[in-house]
Amino acid sequence: MAIAIPKKKKYTYEDYVKLPEGAPYQLIGGELIMTPAPTPYHQIVSRKIMSLLTQYVEKNNLGEILYSPIDVYFSEEDVFQPDIIFISKERLDIIGETKIKGAPDLVIEILFPATAYYDLGRKYEVYEKNGVKEYWIVHPKRKSIEIYQNESGQFRLVQSAKETGTINSPFLKGFEPNLEKIF
Repeated sequence: MAIAIPKKKKYTYEDYVKLPEGAPYQLIGGELIMTPAPTPYHQIVSRKIMSLLTQYVEKNNLGEILYSPIDVYFSEEDVFQPDIIFISKERLDIIGETKIKGAPDLVIEILFPATAYYDLGRKYEVYEKNGVKEYWIVHPKRKSIEIYQNESGQFRLVQSAKETGTINSPFLKGFEPNLEKIF
């Protein structure tokens, strides 16, 4: 059933939840941003990261891994659907019935031409300001991963790797996936 959302200058979470379930939108800075379906390669990269991360988190009983589409609520004007998130077991209370209420510990965004502008701009700033501890930017075309760590409310690039080698998560000590297993 389609629901008409009136045209506004700024949308809120109240407007966002009126969208039909599964509608391909994120609420970014008060704008409803349509997110097209990812490419098959994007999904392959996502699955590989998800698999490696899930194995590590479950083996060590660290918390929960969730993947898009899942709403992460930051404010009335910012509700994102990151590709992959991790929430430590000490913070599982932020997992609500319909959304994640607050910053996950780790956010992984896999760049896609239609959304990269937001992943590197507004979403980066919101993640940083709201206390995401670690932010990965995965660039499938370049076969690279950048890891940012939040220090006193500011992201600092702590590692970058391209095509080969391993990356080391500062937050998930011991999680060291090899890029050849991802790309």
